[in-house]
Formats: sequence, C-alpha cells, structure tokens
Amino acid sequence: MSAAESPADKRIVLATRNTGKIKELEALLAGFGLSVLGLDSFPDIGEIEETGATFAENAALKARTVAQATGLVALADDSGLVVDALSGAPGVYSARFSGEGATDEKNNQKLLAVLKDVPEAERGCRFVSVVAAIAPNGAELLAEGRWEGRVLSAPRGGGGFGYDPLFLDFDLGQSAAELSREAKNARSHRGNALRALLTRWPDFWARAAK
Repeated sequence: MSAAESPADKRIVLATRNTGKIKELEALLAGFGLSVLGLDSFPDIGEIEETGATFAENAALKARTVAQATGLVALADDSGLVVDALSGAPGVYSARFSGEGATDEKNNQKLLAVLKDVPEAERGCRFVSVVAAIAPNGAELLAEGRWEGRVLSAPRGGGGFGYDPLFLDFDLGQSAAELSREAKNARSHRGNALRALLTRWPDFWARAAK
C-alpha cells in the first residue's frame, strides 16, 4: 500500500459526537481526500473514561480505544484551561471542575470564586489542546496547541462554550465568547493543535498504511 492510499478506505474516525468538530476537521482534511466519521456512526462504542493525568494521555487513550474498536485511523483531542495562580488547575479536570453535575456555568462560577482575591496581573492562563491520531497498526502522532490569555473577573460575550466568557485574548482585547467562530478557530488552542498535526500528517499516514 502506498502513502497515497488510505489504511481504511480514506475514512478516519473523530472520537466525538460533536457535529461541529466533525465538520471542522473534515474541512481541514479535505486536501488529503479523507472523509471524517464521528462516534455516532459507531453506536456500540460507549463513553470513554478519561483516566489520564495529562491532556496527551487522555487524547491518546481515546484515539487508541476508537482505533481498536473500529479498525480505522482515529483522532481524539483533550483540552482544558490551565491557570497559573491555581498551579495549572483546572487542567485535565476542566470539564468537571465544579464536581458532580458540573456545567459550564457552575465551572465558571467556581473559577471566579477561587480567583476573586487574585489581582489582574496574576490571572494569566492558557487553553491547551492535545490532538492524537492513532492507527490500528499502532502508528501514532500527537500535536499540541496553546492559546495564551488571562482570566477575566466577570463573564463577557454570549458565544462559545466552556470557559470562553472568562478567557481574555491578550492581542484582540476580547473574550473567546466575543469572537466569531472564524476568528476563534484561527487563534484557538484546538485550531493550533490541528494545524500542527496536519503539517506532519503525510508521514503519519504513510506509517499508518503499512
């Protein structure tokens, strides 16, 4: 099988049921002639527990599980907010920062509460994303993306999700929730990680095809 051929009929699986993520990745991979499936195409695959201690471990765990279950190349990402004043928290626990029954609103409320006495100059943070691509034959590729910013003292903007209303982009002077989808994708941690991944994609695809 040549490097131009796909290990599995030019299909890859993104380890998510989020249709927005699937469309975004399909657009990025269009130049490689690949089609992207989501987990909705594989209903027998249940929720994959994120037991890793790092973003990279969780992304690889999810991608490896899906690749083994489907026989296709799988992509997965793990991401979160890293706050300097909290020694890197919430980190890999970003989605469940506020405990059982966590929601975006509860997570944001907790973040504001624990930082209420922290001055503006010490509220530095970054979004971090690690994307893993793993093939059934064990070939793998990991790429990381970051988005530097500061935690605001109150929410701003009505777009986005997660911690976006509290994340200030230094250069633009806007929160992530105030940006258009196109502007956010151009600067975001996930977009940066995917672009880094795609620069090394041909070599990975050749290894995945062996």
